[in-house]
Amino acid sequence: EGQKEECSTERLSTSNRVVQVPLIRKIYKRTIAVSGLLYKWNYRQFVAMGNSNVHNLGIPPGKGPHEVGCTDLMVGHTVQGTFLRLYYPCQTLAASERPNWIPCREYFNGLADFMKLNRVLSERTFSYLFGSFKIPAAWDASLKADGKYPLIIFSHGLGAFRTLYSAICVELASQGFIVAAVEHRDESASATYYYKEKTGQKTHPPHQNLRPVSDNLEEQWMYYRSLKLGENEFSLRNKQVKQRADECIRALELLIEINSGKSVDNILLSQFDWSKLENCMDLCRIAVMGHSFGGATVIECLCKEVKFKCGVALDTWMFPLDNEIFPSVKQPIFFINSEKFHWAGNIVCMKKLDSETIPRKMITIRGAVHQSFPDFTFMTGNWVGKIMKLKGEINPHIAMDLCNRASLAFLQRHLHLDRDFNQWDHLIDGKDDNLLQGTNLTVLQSAI
Repeated sequence: EGQKEECSTERLSTSNRVVQVPLIRKIYKRTIAVSGLLYKWNYRQFVAMGNSNVHNLGIPPGKGPHEVGCTDLMVGHTVQGTFLRLYYPCQTLAASERPNWIPCREYFNGLADFMKLNRVLSERTFSYLFGSFKIPAAWDASLKADGKYPLIIFSHGLGAFRTLYSAICVELASQGFIVAAVEHRDESASATYYYKEKTGQKTHPPHQNLRPVSDNLEEQWMYYRSLKLGENEFSLRNKQVKQRADECIRALELLIEINSGKSVDNILLSQFDWSKLENCMDLCRIAVMGHSFGGATVIECLCKEVKFKCGVALDTWMFPLDNEIFPSVKQPIFFINSEKFHWAGNIVCMKKLDSETIPRKMITIRGAVHQSFPDFTFMTGNWVGKIMKLKGEINPHIAMDLCNRASLAFLQRHLHLDRDFNQWDHLIDGKDDNLLQGTNLTVLQSAI
């Protein structure tokens, strides 16, 4: 995005969104002719027909040896506080509750605003399509005591929020990681919230699953901030990526304190026992991971915090980054790209991070699209998913498995883990029929 020599800002901004906005608006309003008569199809009917095999839809469960639990943590009720979802290996009971994939209606409204759609119609449509989906993790389940777990901080993409990469986070937790998915408050999330103290005026009752510990607090919602007319995009995005990195680092510092035994004041009502995390995180083995704008956040984090031993950057949008920071990044980086998202200027920026002494790897998943990484790729039927660019030519489960297994192999190598993830070492070098080593684009060395 923002690489005007490659394509316009508008087209690039669209390519990084949770879904392809102009196309969805077109489908949303679509009218088709059948036997000479016009029938207006609403969006819900259209997508429902494309989702006829609904029993096959949903976030895949983790494939690792551990059951997965998750919970939310908000420390500091103001906008400057830390907000994250934690995924972890857990002890589960048969009747464990699974959380909703989309926590509440405000997130649907945020997605509608982000895609410039009518809130009322979109909320009904999104609720109908996605409201019943659950995350395959046990809510507030007890942590499984099994030694020390390596730690991953995860950063979401533009227009996303903390729950939209559950397939990746659940898989990593099932393989023995603790994963903290940060919800960013830089106005790049489609929606997020914090709390303020009540003023005595009548307010709406809180959502049951978002209730704070204090009755004196009320939700304050923050929605995606669009680029203003005439505003310099780089200035905005560069400021945001710096804030995002700071939020990831604050999340890491908070978890380090929890690991040391410090009590945590969670603003959210929760049954999770945070004291069980004491001395359960391996603080010598910490990585950062993210998608798109979150991929840029990975690089910014590596520059700012040496506690991150390596980074995995998924379909990274390089535009927000200062080129000047690249020489300061000393940790290994693994770029996992889709075949359809990138352009030469974006790859050139990635290549500027190449090093003769520091491992820098890049692979491309054949037939994958930008939305092959978030959960939406598992939520729609095949042909609707392809029309909406939520699916590529590759089966989304195959694409996700390649992404996760290559990531695990890379993490084992550079976090020095004693696991069996090295069985997938060949994926790091793109050795698979569905992978390419490096990029599918031709990039001149002189441009780098």
